[in-house]
Amino acid sequence: MDDVNKILPFDKSLLDITVSLRQLEEISKEISTRGQVSGSNEVVWALKALTLTDLTTLAGDDTTANVSRLCHRAAYPFPLHMLESVIEPELQPEIHTGAVCVYPSRVADAYKTFQQLHKETVIPIAAVATGFPTGQYGLETRLQEINFAIESGASEIDIVINRQLALIGDWEGVYNEVCEMRKACGNKAHLKTILAIGELGSMENVYKASMACMLAGADFIKTSTGKEAVNATIPVGLVMIYAIQAFQRKTGQIVGLKPAGGVRTVREAITWMTLVKETLGMQWLQPKLFRFGASGLLDDIEKVVRKGLVGQELSGGTVAAY
Repeated sequence: MDDVNKILPFDKSLLDITVSLRQLEEISKEISTRGQVSGSNEVVWALKALTLTDLTTLAGDDTTANVSRLCHRAAYPFPLHMLESVIEPELQPEIHTGAVCVYPSRVADAYKTFQQLHKETVIPIAAVATGFPTGQYGLETRLQEINFAIESGASEIDIVINRQLALIGDWEGVYNEVCEMRKACGNKAHLKTILAIGELGSMENVYKASMACMLAGADFIKTSTGKEAVNATIPVGLVMIYAIQAFQRKTGQIVGLKPAGGVRTVREAITWMTLVKETLGMQWLQPKLFRFGASGLLDDIEKVVRKGLVGQELSGGTVAAY
């Protein structure tokens, strides 16, 4: 790409929208209202959120044992006897998380566990890489980390962009680095690019960072590492969606979205899913195009589903396709 800065805007009207934070917040509030559901509908949406969740552990005290527990929970979030009475048989094998997400050094542990569960081709393993969460390492080291994660069994790589380059407006530099990371992933792993939106300084920078990553070949753009003061917010999600829409119009290419950090409840997840459904369309609400990065969301999903499934059992109903 000769000059990334010349082609980043794509659609100037969309960049103009990012200037009005008030407008973004108003749209967000309206969508939040439309996303309110209850009863059996809440159970259906909760199960949908489950299938879109990258169940995550990124703690300094991660061990083989707790990564193994994470994988068991991802594969079997509910007792089978509970699902049998209320979930249609053809849907039961689909009741698992979208992926697990761990540090590169723990990928082999996750892969071994999934092999034991015969789930290694069913549930992807994502690895955060390239000096997560700061990205403040040399490019060669970051690329080696990607290679190590893939060799250990990761099929998805969540990289962090170089925020220093973004903050000084060197979008060509951001683009070039992500291109190298795309090459390192090759066709062995999907590439998710973490923008760390809480550190980018403006909505315009969020838009430009999104565009630079997509131009470089990202399969997903992701809001946050979960370690910033500000993580996934609906207004930021809208800006990233505007970028995805503009990119699709100009190139015909489809890129996924991953809000990460701060999505802890089913109601928050429903708001995000409503946003995606009403902007990008229902076709985006599938694991290959939309994910939640979360460590605590599954707790609330379990609470909502268990409560709802007990009600379904008492009434003799079933939860249909989601």
